[in-house]
Amino acid sequence: MTKIVSLQTGHVGLNVTDLERSLAFYRAVLDVEVMAEGREEGRRWAFLGRENRLMVTLWQQSDGAFRTDSPGLHHLSFQVDTPAEVDAATEVLRGMGAEFAHDGVVPHGEGETSGGIFFYDPDGIRLEIYAPTGADPVAAPTPGAPTCGFF
Repeated sequence: MTKIVSLQTGHVGLNVTDLERSLAFYRAVLDVEVMAEGREEGRRWAFLGRENRLMVTLWQQSDGAFRTDSPGLHHLSFQVDTPAEVDAATEVLRGMGAEFAHDGVVPHGEGETSGGIFFYDPDGIRLEIYAPTGADPVAAPTPGAPTCGFF
């Protein structure tokens, strides 16, 4: 029996209420390009990525805001290489008036050096941008639990 050896996440598809608004947000924050899109009424969508690698797909087929009390996506996380990249994303988000779950860069847990920022997209979808190092010596916002788990 053959086993899956090279498994990795491909892309994440998100339902949004306003494709134009979400496109502007994700392009600015993640510095991604539109790889393909559909603008037909009732079938609006966009594929976003970098260097021919699809990362996020947006589908305009929702009403209301992201619900945290229903089964489904908890949050979407993006890893960058350096704390400076997390800081750069923070500045872009502040300039856009984005809502943050915590004030500034926070570690993933008590005593962890990895960490980042936790924030919300225009539809209330919870997002994270983090680096593997550079979050210490800040105290974790949720003692005894992973930071990305309860926000």
